[in-house]
Amino acid sequence: MRLRLSQADHELVTRAVAQAEQETDGEIVTIVARRSDAYHDAGLHWAIGAVFVALSIAAAFPAHFRALCSWLLLSWEHEVEDWKLLTVLLGLLIVKFLAVRYILAWMPLRLALTPRTTKARRVRRRAMTLFRAVALGRTKAQTGVLIYLSLDEHRAEIIADAAINQKVTPDVWGDAMAAMIDAVRDGRTGEGMAEAVRQVGAVLARHFPRSADNPNELPDRLIEL
Repeated sequence: MRLRLSQADHELVTRAVAQAEQETDGEIVTIVARRSDAYHDAGLHWAIGAVFVALSIAAAFPAHFRALCSWLLLSWEHEVEDWKLLTVLLGLLIVKFLAVRYILAWMPLRLALTPRTTKARRVRRRAMTLFRAVALGRTKAQTGVLIYLSLDEHRAEIIADAAINQKVTPDVWGDAMAAMIDAVRDGRTGEGMAEAVRQVGAVLARHFPRSADNPNELPDRLIEL
């Protein structure tokens, strides 16, 4: 996926929003983000897990660990003293923790090792936060819809205001979500967003046809974070 959307992508989505809103009182907001979270806690959890695994191995194979300590300390003693064993163990655990944390500073790997359910929750949470900021309660008839795409997680969310939720169940947005994700996977992010806008607009037009005095209450432009 491209890191940034082109000007043509922005214009394509903006036109799609404007055209869709000509047929409905609904207001569509489109946001594309690079990612929805830094997932620092995921890296921390993997580092802590690595420490526990190393500690478990040392506990399960004490003879091998003593031999390793003797080799590391270049010891000629038959039995390594306990304080030396514990010091070496502590040092190894610290090194392992820091090594895993450092390796997982590389975002693609951190994302790959983050559970899909965690990413889904973070994307949903970010989408809800943005919806509250840019759409919730900002339309007179409570007919705002947010189409949110998070590129690194390869996930999208469509969140609607109260009046829409009374008439439209969340599964209705499934086709729009699928069309958007398919296009994004092919590298056609702008086209995917525009198609989602068209499909969402068609649903809104059926339930909230445009009235004569409907103002444009939310921005039509694509917001890129």
